[in-house]
Amino acid sequence: MPAFRGSRPQGYSSLSEFDYDLFVIGAGSGGVRASRIAASLGASVAIAEERYFGGTCVNVGCVPKKLFSYAAHFKDSFEDSAGFGWETGAISFDWAKLKSNKDSEINRLNEIYKSILDNNGVTIYQDRARVAGPHTIAVADQQLSARYILIAVGGWPWTPDYPGCEHAVSSNEVFALDALPESIAVVGGGYIAVEFASIFAGLGRDTTLIYRGEKLLRGFDEDVRDLITAEMGHKTELKLQDDVSKIVKYDRGLEVSLNSGYEFECDLLLAATGRRPLTDDLGLETVAVELDDWGAIKVNADYQTREPSIYAVGDVIDRVALTPVALAEGQLVARQLFGQNPQGLSYENIPTAVFCHPNVATCGLTESEVQQRGFDYDVFLSTFKPLKHTLSGREERSLIKLIVDKASDRVIGAHIVADDAGELMQGIAVAMNAGVTKSQFDNTIGIHPTLAEEFVTMREAR
Repeated sequence: MPAFRGSRPQGYSSLSEFDYDLFVIGAGSGGVRASRIAASLGASVAIAEERYFGGTCVNVGCVPKKLFSYAAHFKDSFEDSAGFGWETGAISFDWAKLKSNKDSEINRLNEIYKSILDNNGVTIYQDRARVAGPHTIAVADQQLSARYILIAVGGWPWTPDYPGCEHAVSSNEVFALDALPESIAVVGGGYIAVEFASIFAGLGRDTTLIYRGEKLLRGFDEDVRDLITAEMGHKTELKLQDDVSKIVKYDRGLEVSLNSGYEFECDLLLAATGRRPLTDDLGLETVAVELDDWGAIKVNADYQTREPSIYAVGDVIDRVALTPVALAEGQLVARQLFGQNPQGLSYENIPTAVFCHPNVATCGLTESEVQQRGFDYDVFLSTFKPLKHTLSGREERSLIKLIVDKASDRVIGAHIVADDAGELMQGIAVAMNAGVTKSQFDNTIGIHPTLAEEFVTMREAR
């Protein structure tokens, strides 16, 4: 257990036995949060970052992807406006302008993350750091010591090995494209693949989505999967239960062969087939840190590795790969190491969203998980065309689903497929973490006419 947990409630008094009390490897969400909190508690803190401040989320993840998703929605909005009396005329899209504006915003956020560290007195090393012992870190040509080491290096895109796989790009490279090709293939069926396929299609590109499963978004509720798979089939060329067997590059573009024998040509192929913890060449062989089969660092409930002085948080531990989770984990580690006794982090009822078109948001259990856990439960489900599309003419469907434990009447699963689903789900997640019951939903007056009122008007169980 950490030596100073709860022993100094008024703050931690730094000791001089080491160069630093805490050395953090990785200046993403979890690492920066841990550094800031530890420094505010009186610890001497250093952080090393070899790429960019803010990590995956700020630079090649949720922030730029959400900006691209906003951009892709405008095409639908222009088309939908005709049903409401607008005449928009010819429209065009300028990728270079979107990319430039996105880059400016990311640079601004980079500076904010760096300022957080500077303003809290955290020493910054803009270089690669490796573990060189239980209390030793190698940074460039320096050997530094720390009472504790926190690894928060995140993950990195992973592409399966097949002939021509070197011609695929990852989500990292998509954000840096100088031009957006006319035809794009996306391989994968998870968050990243579905989001980017929606973005490319929304930006008017000929998009093919290839996934080895029979339905998209494995791990999500089956009703959600059914609806999103159907909606994506309206927007993209969907190749399910298939996978890439070979890519051949020609001057005219890429020739893609699938396991089924189907072949087609495209200008770009995005491999959105997963991310792996970035633990290679980190020096972990010098200490007792253990990895799982996927390369993730094994930690206990306090995020402590088998090496007592070394901790890890965020995507590198492969628990819940979400930015707010990494922030919470980093903060918890800093507080427990340097003078406080924080409440532990619950991984129950963590809300999440997929920014495809329409959006998906979920909190709590899927119906399959409820069945596996042996609950006696009710399902309240509504699928419908939103009011907006009665005039837009778009056939897009929405879904709202609540799963209720019969014994307690508590809502144990909530799922939405709709525009701005993430915005809707945040409030539902607060209610679920407060133990909301279906009766309390029923006794709440809805806001009419809104999509969200479906949450409080569903009365008949499926």
